[in-house]
Amino acid sequence: MATLEEFTAHPGDARLTEILAALHREPNVLVVFNHPLWDLYLIGKEKHQFLVNEFLQKNGAFLHALELNGLRNWDENRAVRRLAEKWNMALVSGGDRHGVEPNANINLTSAASFTEFVHEVRREKKSNILFLPQYAEPWKHRILQSTIDAVRHYPEFPQGSRWWDERVYHPGANGVIRPLSELWPKGSAPRLIGAGIALVQLMGKGLVAGGLRMAWSDSNQLRLAMGEHEF
Repeated sequence: MATLEEFTAHPGDARLTEILAALHREPNVLVVFNHPLWDLYLIGKEKHQFLVNEFLQKNGAFLHALELNGLRNWDENRAVRRLAEKWNMALVSGGDRHGVEPNANINLTSAASFTEFVHEVRREKKSNILFLPQYAEPWKHRILQSTIDAVRHYPEFPQGSRWWDERVYHPGANGVIRPLSELWPKGSAPRLIGAGIALVQLMGKGLVAGGLRMAWSDSNQLRLAMGEHEF
């Protein structure tokens, strides 16, 4: 972790390759390139793909798999599959779990330990991925549900983590990381933020949720993906 922290403070291409090569030399380590085609910083699809391929050209020998992400959409995961074929890389399941929903895809294996699973992926390039039923739900609806889960009140949680602003941390005026609930000037969230949270919660209720689910249906993408010989 100290090495990674140092790299974050002083990044560089050559140093990144050194770190990945060192991880690759550890036989029980699995290095996965997660959601490689998610243009998170909105630099543009073509530029993003160019940089991904440039990165794989330099470091692909030290990476063991690309991730099929349970919380990314059909089009992106199908493109990742094509990318894996191009670079002769394995695929493994994964997902951004920031809510309470179980991951929407999992790896099936007979390995009795993580070390055996690493051997399957790294040496045998064997990876059997199962997409679970919730992946067929509209992607936007699942994103909304995860957002609702993040801001929901959980009375069964330990004291100090039941409300959303007790679970979100931010530096205070002195730079010390503290829960938002301790930073609000008047002891509670500003009205505008509270109204936004209430609106998100409303979108997950009754007729509103049902209407959004229908509007966001991506059943055509489901049929297209399931119609392919392999996913």
